[in-house]
Amino acid sequence: MLIFLDTANIDHIRQAARLGIISGITTNPTLMSKEATTDYQSAIKEICSIVPGPVSAEVVAEGTEEIIEQAQHISAWAPNVVIKVPATISGLEATSALAKDNIKVNFTLCFSVNQALLGALAGAAYVSIFVGRLDDAGHNGMEVVKDVVQVFRQYPLPTQVIAASIRHPEHCVAAAKAGAHIATVPFAVLMQMIRHPLTDVGVSRFLADWQSIAHVRDQSKSAPRS
Repeated sequence: MLIFLDTANIDHIRQAARLGIISGITTNPTLMSKEATTDYQSAIKEICSIVPGPVSAEVVAEGTEEIIEQAQHISAWAPNVVIKVPATISGLEATSALAKDNIKVNFTLCFSVNQALLGALAGAAYVSIFVGRLDDAGHNGMEVVKDVVQVFRQYPLPTQVIAASIRHPEHCVAAAKAGAHIATVPFAVLMQMIRHPLTDVGVSRFLADWQSIAHVRDQSKSAPRS
């Protein structure tokens, strides 16, 4: 399973990229609104220059023609841009047209197997299942991911399944077990994934033991010889 970072924060993206484990980025208007920049195009271009993998940028139009026009414009910003198109009737029609034009689409805001299946049949490169939001609504979001993966493997369909709206590290474990191709995670969750209290205790103990050895060695060197 690949890990994408779900953010528009340039500092977080640079830090995560240095770790060498990030394969792509997903953004959306909400994430962009949290950052200081108001230049969407410049922000996406900078992100694409940091991460060579897929960078999802979302359209903010509703009508089919408007979505297509905006998607064509955004896709020209960088070769690794992927267009996020919502799982609506207009979005589905736009996805089909964009796929025929070889523009990669992340069919987003999917909450059911039906939506994901239609997105895949329309030619989307990715479908994003919003796990956390499904859980918030009283559904089992990861079961939807699992069902979508199973359906796509059954036929098979080349569309990749993204487990999105990840809320905590256990979501990533569940996504991997469900067979998701990608989990897109907030920076805070990524940092939590590498941390464990027993690791911290172990590192502290090793350092303390090493210091005690060094202290004995230093004392031995400074002791007078007869």
